[in-house]
Amino acid sequence: MDDDQDNLERDEPAMRDFDYEAPTSVADAVGLLAKSNGSARPLAGGTDLIDHVRTGRLSADLIVDLKKIPELMVLELNDEGLRLGAAVPCYQIYEHPGIIEKYSAIADSSNIIGGMQIQNRASVGGNLANAGAAADSTPALIALDATVVISGPSGTKEVPVDQFCTGPGQNILEPGEIIVELKFPPRPPHSGSHYRRFIPRNEMDIAVVGVGASVILDESGENFVSARIGLGAVAAKPFYAEEASAALAGQPVNDETIQKAAAAAKAVVHPITDMRGTQEFRTHVTGVLTERVIKKAVERARG
Repeated sequence: MDDDQDNLERDEPAMRDFDYEAPTSVADAVGLLAKSNGSARPLAGGTDLIDHVRTGRLSADLIVDLKKIPELMVLELNDEGLRLGAAVPCYQIYEHPGIIEKYSAIADSSNIIGGMQIQNRASVGGNLANAGAAADSTPALIALDATVVISGPSGTKEVPVDQFCTGPGQNILEPGEIIVELKFPPRPPHSGSHYRRFIPRNEMDIAVVGVGASVILDESGENFVSARIGLGAVAAKPFYAEEASAALAGQPVNDETIQKAAAAAKAVVHPITDMRGTQEFRTHVTGVLTERVIKKAVERARG
């Protein structure tokens, strides 16, 4: 064996042994995680988790596969809104006609999380739980006013999605807790939503800026009743751009109104400078994308 090959083998991290469980109930999953003292990891899709364990970024003595739990695989759309299980794979979301029609932003984001193979495993619940600042689904969830349903040793609780992430890779989940599902309120008439991101190349990549927007128009389609805008990759966590959203409420649908909302979005971002974009560039793109996403949401609201 030559020296270069020997060095490569020494540099490759060894896959650590771990146990695997696939419970079929929420109670069993919570029990396994709770008694592990932090050494267990829940697996919703596994597209990030397995890679992180392989490279040593995360360690685990136990992997708890959640995909065999019926509650985490629910996909139900009716007059009361949308229920989306935390382990439902992305392809089922963006292929669902009702979601495409009523909750377009989450279909948009699910369609660009990785490639086709990834989308067969990856889930919106897992994407949210990773709490990545540039996660594609989270701004769309914020725009659509989703609620996170969490189960743990102390029972079940519901939290607005814009309060779930607390920092880069950090969220409100306590030891033993898992995301069971996401609940979305029903979509009223004359509403539309959209998610769009900017990436530096056409291949799969991480968002430099991501914007999700949801709008509700009046019956004429010429005035905003209300709006919600979620921003990603421009702060330590995805967040609800309250000022930008408020700039649309009750205002006429025109370029001036939309530009004011875009300016308000630019004013509340705190991006970093890295190899994918400078702070100034990300701020500028936030304004551009916010305008485009609002206009597309309006187009969809008008049918």
